[in-house]
Amino acid sequence: MLLVHDGTAEADAPVLRTGGVPLVPEGFVWPDCRACGGPMMFFAHLPLDRGVIAVFLCQNKPGLCEEWDATAGANRALVFSGPLSAATVPAGGETLLGAVTALRPHPEDSPTEEPVLGWQGEAPHWLQGDETPACPSCAARMAFTAEFEEGADFATSANFGGGGLGYVFHCRPCDEAAFLWQR
Repeated sequence: MLLVHDGTAEADAPVLRTGGVPLVPEGFVWPDCRACGGPMMFFAHLPLDRGVIAVFLCQNKPGLCEEWDATAGANRALVFSGPLSAATVPAGGETLLGAVTALRPHPEDSPTEEPVLGWQGEAPHWLQGDETPACPSCAARMAFTAEFEEGADFATSANFGGGGLGYVFHCRPCDEAAFLWQR
């Protein structure tokens, strides 16, 4: 399924979206980049059958913190379930996109006038080669969940190296998630 632009959304909408604020459980601590120590930027909210994946990446020093790597510590994909509410956003750092974009699944074989901003399916469209991450809990290959383009415009874009794609993976049995990008 294609993920197409579906207009704007409220910052804390429980819909498939980029931008806004993450919906998190009580006691959530905003993730910091392992390389620079700054708070990461919230990028995407992906509802699951049960719960949600929240994707974060460091944008404090783009290109210097290895935010493209699934294991370097400059990005995080977190799985949440249970009662969720809008997170408190840290005061400093590059923590939010400039706008919130709702996304809607759209059949791949059907024309659309809306900008295509991603993909959900059985396999990612790798730009450089397969980098499917292993689950940190069970070491199995994680399942592909979604792929994102940088964004429709400057306000809605994450930096994936200029024309890159971001990839989200999920290990359902362990409720672990991972994110990486390629250019």
